[in-house]
Amino acid sequence: MAAGDTGGAAGVGARCRIDIDDEGFHSWRLTAQNGRTVAVGATAYPDYGECLRAFERLCAGSVGLPGGVQHAADRNGWVWRLRGMDGRTVAVSSRAYERHSTCQTAYDRFRVLLTEIGADSVDVV
Repeated sequence: MAAGDTGGAAGVGARCRIDIDDEGFHSWRLTAQNGRTVAVGATAYPDYGECLRAFERLCAGSVGLPGGVQHAADRNGWVWRLRGMDGRTVAVSSRAYERHSTCQTAYDRFRVLLTEIGADSVDVV
């Protein structure tokens, strides 16, 4: 992912940013109004359109998707994951949280943002 989280205000104050890595793959991240990354996509896509469509599908169909908070396997703290109906991880927390309750709050807010954000809140970085 590209460095430098610089989110902008749009609608709910959150933006989907689509980053391009050194190998030309695209991945999305959701940034809050303050520019902090809230969530990142778990999959990289070969082109921009495919990545954008994946994010749009996630926003449109996020209600009822399984997910939750779990202990971070490779570091201290707590992380959250959102899974698709097929069981594969589609979104993850952008960082590990020190407290379970803080991670749960971040996860709950992410779920709300998914239902509020619109396709006009997408930037390419």
